[in-house]
Amino acid sequence: MDRETGPEPTVVRPVQPAGSWRQPTQAEVTAPPQTEAGAAPDDDPPRTTETDELGQRADREADDTDELGVVPYDDEADNTDDTWQMRRVGFPSRLIMAQLAVDPRVPIWSRRAVVTVAIGVGFTFWLGWRTGLTIAALAAIADTVYQSKTVALIPAAARVASAQRRTRRRLLVTRAWGYHALHTRPIPGTESIIDHLVIGPGGVYAVDSERWDRRMPVRTVASNSAAGPVLYHGPSSQRERLAHARWEAAQAAYLLSRELRQPVTVRPAMVIYGPAVPWSVARLRGVEVMGGRSVVRFFVSRKKVNRARALTWEQAGDIAAAAERALPPG
Repeated sequence: MDRETGPEPTVVRPVQPAGSWRQPTQAEVTAPPQTEAGAAPDDDPPRTTETDELGQRADREADDTDELGVVPYDDEADNTDDTWQMRRVGFPSRLIMAQLAVDPRVPIWSRRAVVTVAIGVGFTFWLGWRTGLTIAALAAIADTVYQSKTVALIPAAARVASAQRRTRRRLLVTRAWGYHALHTRPIPGTESIIDHLVIGPGGVYAVDSERWDRRMPVRTVASNSAAGPVLYHGPSSQRERLAHARWEAAQAAYLLSRELRQPVTVRPAMVIYGPAVPWSVARLRGVEVMGGRSVVRFFVSRKKVNRARALTWEQAGDIAAAAERALPPG
């Protein structure tokens, strides 16, 4: 206030009518807009063109394809506002707990944590906390190394499906030599499935496809039994798998013989994927055991090996037609 001129005149701003535009202040510019509930909404998701979406989706499918050749379901294909908001704020705790519940590694981690804590507490009261902590860490490391060599994290169903697909691709090549193959045929009245029934000039074979952990070796161990040596995968005996392969071949022989009203011989075979098989073809307890790379060579050479029991083209065709009737697709 100036003593000579008196009070300073105040600036009177005209009242703006409703709906008219006014210059926003700095605070209004920087503050996020408010919703009715008083919370600031998130920004709009970034928009992409149709070409970019197709390219990004193709890249995700190529990156997400696992070693089994299976492309997992893409839950981000429909890029809605809800899915974008979930990606921004993170997955809910319920979804995280559901994913952990189906993770096959969680029981291993839980058991390892309990054992490690118990060992650490026990040795802490006995020898002191430094010694207890050291021994607990060594126990956790030893258990981790042991589990990595003995436990496979790929589900059994995925391993079987992968092995069946790989054998099926190899059996397509044998068509040039007159072989016909039926795949994943259930045995009537049972829960067992014959992975591949191969019929051709070299005879009839019930092939069992197996995919095992490549970190453990495949070997044979001599046995006192008259059946011969036993197949081992790491520390585990595969005697039951060989017996099951023989049983499947016997069931197929029974069904084909009943359908044709004449005896049909079906031989069991097993194809192994994953670990290296140190032989080309080995007959173990009545089962022809081989690696995946030996499938084509095995069936091509069967006609020369089984000259006395070789099938003609007509006989192979009749057996294949009978197999379609006796072993319908599941």
